[in-house]
This record gives sequence, C-alpha cells and structure tokens, in this order.
Amino acid sequence: MIRNAVLASALAGCATLASGQEFSLTLVPSSFTLECIDGSLTVSVYGDADVGTHILGGAFGLDVSDGAPFITGITWNPAAWSQFNTDGGYAGSGVHNQVIFGQLVIPGIFPPAAGSELGSLIGSFEITYAQPGPVLMDLNLIAGVPFSLETVDAVTGQTFRNDSGNLTINNATVLICPSPSGCAAFAVLGVFSTRRRR
Repeated sequence: MIRNAVLASALAGCATLASGQEFSLTLVPSSFTLECIDGSLTVSVYGDADVGTHILGGAFGLDVSDGAPFITGITWNPAAWSQFNTDGGYAGSGVHNQVIFGQLVIPGIFPPAAGSELGSLIGSFEITYAQPGPVLMDLNLIAGVPFSLETVDAVTGQTFRNDSGNLTINNATVLICPSPSGCAAFAVLGVFSTRRRR
C-alpha cells in the first residue's frame, strides 16, 4: 500500500515536470538609445529553457514595423554553432521573414556544439536605418512555425519543443532621438523597457 502511494507520488511529480516545461526567447539590443543619424542597431536573440542542456534549433521572425518609415534593411547572422540555417530575408516595412537555425546532435557521435548551451546566443538581427526623427521602435519577435525553440539533452539525446502555451518572448523597445540630451529627457520619463509576451 505504501509502495503504491510512493509510486503514485513519483508519477505525479513526473507529470508535473513534463507539463511544466518553459521556454524563452529574449531580445537584447546593442543599445537602448541611438542618435538620430544614419546607422545600425544589432539585436541579439538568446534562447533558454528549463529542459535539456543545449539549444537544438528553432525558428522566428522579427517585426519592427513601427520604425518602418526609417528602416532601410534587416539582416540575420546566426551564431557560429548553428550549422543548418535558412533565412527568409527582409520583407520590407520593418519585417524580417522567418529564420530557421539548428544543429545535428547524436549523443556519443555528434555532441552539441560549444556555445549552444541553454541561455546562449542564437544569432543577431542587424537593423539599418536612415535619419529618423525621435521614435520609439518596438522590437517584436514573431513566433516560428511549427515551433520557435527546441532543446536537446546532451547525454540522453531527448529533445523538447515549445508549444503555444509555454514560450515566453522577451521583446524590447529602443529610442532613436535627435541628441544625447534629448535621450536623457526620455530616460527620466522611463520610456525604456523590456516587454514580455507569452
């Protein structure tokens, strides 16, 4: 009887672990404030999860459409560990189509590449822009199809994918303003933020 209770408890714990998988993608701009001159902004994407040990692959796009009048292009640069890459390219109007990234992992034969550990860089978007006026640009990741992030356990080879309910996307906002003093005034008002979306 006690053995059955212990077994039932263990199984309930496993079910909780299986359903509690959480994945996240985070945008990190090279700067939250930029001067109002022709230039570029690097936006790095990091992936993390509470299952697996390394990033295996995934897909997403980027939407910066509120900065569209000023954006002249967006390019994608995958991290060095990503061996299989597809780039949908810049679609115009501040939107970069879906990119796909990934690597081959077979425990004991092809281990995960260095630099692909959970919490690591997946790649970077380079946004070029031309002389905008003061503008807040929302940087929004577009969830990938059929999934955005997949992880792998380097020892067992077990893989884990996000579904629509367990992915957190941490977007960001940057300010492009006429002068550093203008940016300081906006900073006092607290307009800089990192936004989360589930």
